[in-house]
Amino acid sequence: MLDRRAFLSALAALGFSRALPACSQPRARFPSDPFKLGVASGYPTPEGIVLWTRLVADPLQPDGGLGPATIPVRWEIARDERFASIAASGAADASPEWAHSVHVDVRGLEPDRWYWYRFTAGDAQSAPARTRTAPAANAPVDRLKFAVASCQQFEQGWYGAYRHIVADSPDLIAFLGDYIYESSWGKDHVRKHDRANEAMTLDDYRSRHAHYKSDADLQAAHAACPWILTWDDHEVVNDYADDRPIDGGMPKEQFLARRAAAYRAYYEHMPLPAGMRPDGPRMRIYTQLGWGALARFFVLDDRQYRSYQACPQPGRRGAGSVDVEVCTRIFAETRSMLGRAQERWLEGALGDSGAGWNVLAQQTRIAQFDELPGAGRRAWTDSWDGYPAARKRLLDFIAKRRVANPVAIGGDVHSFNVAELKRDFDDPSSPVVGAEFVGTSITSQGWPQERFDPLLPDNPHMKLLDSRYRGYVRMELTPKALRADLRAMETVQTRDAACRTLATFLVEDGKPGPQRV
Repeated sequence: MLDRRAFLSALAALGFSRALPACSQPRARFPSDPFKLGVASGYPTPEGIVLWTRLVADPLQPDGGLGPATIPVRWEIARDERFASIAASGAADASPEWAHSVHVDVRGLEPDRWYWYRFTAGDAQSAPARTRTAPAANAPVDRLKFAVASCQQFEQGWYGAYRHIVADSPDLIAFLGDYIYESSWGKDHVRKHDRANEAMTLDDYRSRHAHYKSDADLQAAHAACPWILTWDDHEVVNDYADDRPIDGGMPKEQFLARRAAAYRAYYEHMPLPAGMRPDGPRMRIYTQLGWGALARFFVLDDRQYRSYQACPQPGRRGAGSVDVEVCTRIFAETRSMLGRAQERWLEGALGDSGAGWNVLAQQTRIAQFDELPGAGRRAWTDSWDGYPAARKRLLDFIAKRRVANPVAIGGDVHSFNVAELKRDFDDPSSPVVGAEFVGTSITSQGWPQERFDPLLPDNPHMKLLDSRYRGYVRMELTPKALRADLRAMETVQTRDAACRTLATFLVEDGKPGPQRV
């Protein structure tokens, strides 16, 4: 703990005085740009938006190199990029308790329009960034453009996909998990992570997030439009489920302390509303957002509340590939992917939705995928395949309530997946109740395509599965149809690589199956 003299010295180094009221404090002078991690916005509503930044002097220091000083920050949001017409402004404190991060819930804005925003701290000002509000509730909307991204292992490639996302000028980016990786893995690393140790403590997770956030292409994507986000396992540790890590030797109390550190660092580095601020190892991130009468997003959390994975390998917890005739435990009705409270919330929200398109934004593949060619079936227990009763409850509800145009989007599997969602995947005559689009990774390495090809005949509801490319999904919604372009990077070995459309699918209004065009 710093003594009083050291504390006052830290304040003085930044130009602040404890003896003076805030209005009388001298203007802080930063030795370098404190906005090295960029700015971001998220969770648009018809009247507001969340703005985020984090002040740092040295991104790799756990405290950002700023010590224990609380730093006042001004924010502005304008109707024009020259900031001639200010729509709202105010002040916030960047406190060391929250790693000098700032979350501003701006309200009182006009619906369905673009804005520009910036932050000022002392003698430093952030670069201006762009964001927007959602259309008014139930307002007619002609078009929504958004991108789907996930899984961005830093060492395994450049984030060039974001450069192409920015060029697409989306209204929104949906990020679906594995924003960071708690440890390093894979081969043929393209760039070095300055802190390669596995993240375990709050200091570790803060440094990991800051290192990822330092990427210029990622910062540009955050500055281009608002984001909505959910996490997956690697924001904490691989394959964790509820309060159980994959490592069978870690006591529950120790893991929950680790999870609390990871959740806190996640909040500190994301444009999340104040209502998502963590409480120790608990943090509610599932929510819904409307886009006029056109669409409604249901952002889900399939990590924090799920049942433990079934039939783990001896000496381990976590995921595995199991023979479903041997591991009958996966079919138990009590097993849940979302937790029963979130299940009930989702059913209520879906049942009340009057949107033309209903988008389930969640972490992984929902559709069944048989991993055993020929007779029999093997299932990967970390995906929805490990929770078939929960999946059936969800798809049965969608079918029975006739939810309009349900579309699931996901990540996790580092490959493009396009599938029909069916109430019974083993029955060829079972009707299609929804469409699913799983995006490949931004950089994270995938399994060889040769591993999947022999399995495709056993999964006829899968209309495409391609693990050869890194990239994203570009989506466009209109009242009549959804268009999904699978955008494949030429490579992630170089920063300026080209990107092409691997395939395009349409889902027509009232016709749930994806059709390749």
